[in-house]
Amino acid sequence: MLIRLTNVTKHYTVGVEQIRALDGVDLEIGANEYVAIMGASGSGKSTLMNILGCLDRPMAGVYELNDRRISDYGAARLANVRNEQIGFVFQSFELLPRLSAQRNVELPLIYSRNGWWSRRSLARSALMTVGLQDRMRHRPNQLSGGQKQRVAIARALVNRPAILLADEPTGNLDSSTSEEILGLFDKLHEDGQTIIMVTHESDVARHARRIIRMKDGKVLSDLPVEKDAVHA
Repeated sequence: MLIRLTNVTKHYTVGVEQIRALDGVDLEIGANEYVAIMGASGSGKSTLMNILGCLDRPMAGVYELNDRRISDYGAARLANVRNEQIGFVFQSFELLPRLSAQRNVELPLIYSRNGWWSRRSLARSALMTVGLQDRMRHRPNQLSGGQKQRVAIARALVNRPAILLADEPTGNLDSSTSEEILGLFDKLHEDGQTIIMVTHESDVARHARRIIRMKDGKVLSDLPVEKDAVHA
């Protein structure tokens, strides 16, 4: 099993109120799955994404990634896991404006123990994967929104991560461009990439093969897309 969460809990204190962001979550995700996580604001989906992406740690419970108990890792070891095993795609692209597309994609490799020497060829290969071989030298202000997101996806893929985490990846795109990006995710999944996507849009979630719905820090439902569509 690629990912296993066992009784994962995360609480926050805001003033005198305790927020149960995650309240004893059990979850398993296998390699090459395409999973969408849905839920209203405050449901716990963003906290779950942060823990899966090693940006945060649970207060209690166990997170295992590739059979390693990473919920016990310190900050330095978590940083290595993030850089080498997890690729992130954000709604706002998060590209550096002064760098070309290729240089933006190279960035994760600068801090990698494995890819530093071959970062240019790996970045070019990742950009070819997302169909931007003719935009490698363009800066973000010379690219459309869809092209910027493709650069961000190439950057997420350049380290060949075990997991691609996408947080509202079509949130800043029009409907036509959103379909292009989702089509790219479909192709990446067909090629074997594990994808976990947070979204509040049902049409976007249905591109996945499995939909996890969160409510009040708990998993409300966990269904294949076809059955979720019936019960939604």
